[in-house]
Amino acid sequence: MDFARLLTDISTGVASFTYGNALMIVVGCILITLAVKKEYEPVLLLPIGFGCVLANIGMSSETGMMKVIYDAGIKTELFPLLIFIGVGAMIDFSPLLAQPKMMLLGAAGQFGIYATLLLAVLLGFPLNQAASIGVIGAIDGPTAIFVSSKLAPEMLGAIAVAAYSYMSLIPIIQPPIMKLLTTRAERLTRMEYTPRPVSRRALVIFPVVVTVLISLMAPDAAPLISTLMLGNLLRESGVVDRLSKSAQNELINVTTLFLGLAIGSTMTAASFLKLDTLMILILGLLAFVLDTVAGLLFGKLMRVMSGGRINPLIGACGISAFPMAARLSAKMAQDEDFGNFILMHAMGSNTAGQLGSVIAGGLLLALVSGLL
Repeated sequence: MDFARLLTDISTGVASFTYGNALMIVVGCILITLAVKKEYEPVLLLPIGFGCVLANIGMSSETGMMKVIYDAGIKTELFPLLIFIGVGAMIDFSPLLAQPKMMLLGAAGQFGIYATLLLAVLLGFPLNQAASIGVIGAIDGPTAIFVSSKLAPEMLGAIAVAAYSYMSLIPIIQPPIMKLLTTRAERLTRMEYTPRPVSRRALVIFPVVVTVLISLMAPDAAPLISTLMLGNLLRESGVVDRLSKSAQNELINVTTLFLGLAIGSTMTAASFLKLDTLMILILGLLAFVLDTVAGLLFGKLMRVMSGGRINPLIGACGISAFPMAARLSAKMAQDEDFGNFILMHAMGSNTAGQLGSVIAGGLLLALVSGLL
């Protein structure tokens, strides 16, 4: 009887396995290969890839263990928020506090989100899906996952893969745009950096004030900004070093593992192999490119208004991919002149972009909730 049941189970499993499932297993293996061989965001793409394989052999987000993980971490929005605590504990906002004008570049770096949203609507996507696609332009995985899980959970897998893939491809995507839109003379611009002392009191007060102000201005951003600032407060308080280190390491690592599996478990053949998925990837890339273009153009404007004292390359890192984008802008400047150090300015712009992406995510949630 047991042998007969085993044969029945095997035949049922084989019968339900489709060419689409086989193709998605290949997609999962490609993600794993990119993580292992190319080291493209391996901490997330590897579990996403493996989760994708599992989803197409019967362990999707709708059954068993994967359903428990998905319901506990994605439906409740818990995983992105826990990751934000870890991210906040890693960020040093002192370069931004020493150069408040960098907030302008952080705002300019969100242009692609709204432009892509409008384009997606024109292409026929419903407003909730268009907003979820646009937020890929934040180049901020947790924000993209948080927004899409609320507005368009059916697109979560494609949006998360796009957001994290483009984040890992920053060193490939941004440099050609930076060289195209800036002259060598602009890239050679040296920026003076006279460190303005930022007191410990200011660093402790900053996360509290930002949480209150942004939560009042954009209530839908409150969960994101509060967890990000909680992590930063753990770091800057100086009295909970164990909690700060745990947030930066154990908390974010374990959460990222389960988040990746949960996202991968949604990537079944039925939900992923659609024309919409290709459109999401293309529009997400466009959002990223437009963010970079807008940041660079605004950086050029600031250079003109400052009398040539601002290097427009720092505009390219007014996105949320911290600190990769800042390091890339600094490297681009040093490629032209090895003695040109703009890293601290780029860090200010990059941390502003982190805040800007959170605000943008909250505004999208408020906009869509108000119109639907």
